[in-house]
Amino acid sequence: MEENLSEEDIRIKESLTQKSWNEIKTNDSWAIFKIMSEFVNGYEKMGRIGPCVSIFGSARTKNDNQYYKLAEEIAFKISKAGYGVISGGGPGIMEAANKGAHLGGGASVGLNIDLPFEQHFNPYIDHDKNLQFDYFFVRKVMFVKYSQGFVVMPGGFGTLDELFEAITLIQTKKIGKFPIILVGREFWSGLLDWIKTVMIEKYFNASPEDLNLIKVVDTADEVVTIIDNFYKKYNLSPNF
Repeated sequence: MEENLSEEDIRIKESLTQKSWNEIKTNDSWAIFKIMSEFVNGYEKMGRIGPCVSIFGSARTKNDNQYYKLAEEIAFKISKAGYGVISGGGPGIMEAANKGAHLGGGASVGLNIDLPFEQHFNPYIDHDKNLQFDYFFVRKVMFVKYSQGFVVMPGGFGTLDELFEAITLIQTKKIGKFPIILVGREFWSGLLDWIKTVMIEKYFNASPEDLNLIKVVDTADEVVTIIDNFYKKYNLSPNF
C-alpha cells in the first residue's frame, strides 16, 4: 500500500505522524534559524531600498494579455512619478510590474517565493534587489512593511491572499491607511458585490466603512493620481 502513495499523500502522512522529541529538536526547532535568516536578510536589503508601491497579480498572465500591458504601464508611470515598485518577482503580472519600473528608471524589487511550479525570477529585476524566500509569511511581512500603497491586478488565490492581508492590517490599524487600488472593474466587481451584499449587509461580518479602504479603477493614470493624492495629503514625497 505504501508503494502506491503519491508524493502529496506521503507529505500529509508525515505531517500527521507524531514526532519524537529528538525529531522536533533537529527539524522543527532548527527551522527557527532559517526563518530568522530570511527576516534578517529581508530587513537589511529592503531597509536600504526603502518603501515602494507593491503591485500584485497573477503569475499566469501572458505578455499579450490586456492586464499584463496595463500593469506594465502602471509600473512605468509610477516609477516616472518617483516611486519604486515591489512585485512578487515571478512571471505574469509580476514580470510586467518589474518591466515597467525598469523601463521607467525606477527601483524594481522582486520578492520571490520558492514554489514547485510557476515561480521563477523575471529578468527585469535589478540584480541586487531580488530576494528569495521559502516562507510565505516572511515574504508577506516584507510586502507590508515596505509598501506605501498596494496596486492589485487580476489574479488567483495568492493575489487574494495578499489583498486581504493588506485590508485586514489596515482595518485593524496594525499598519497605516495606505491606498489599496483594485485595477479592473470587470474582474473585481463580483467580489466587491459579494462583500457588500453578503458579508456586510446579510451577515454583518464587516463594517460598511471597510469598503472605503478600497479604490477600484481601470487606468494607469487613475492609479498614479490616487497615490499622488495620498502623498500630498500627508506632505510626503517619493523615495526615488
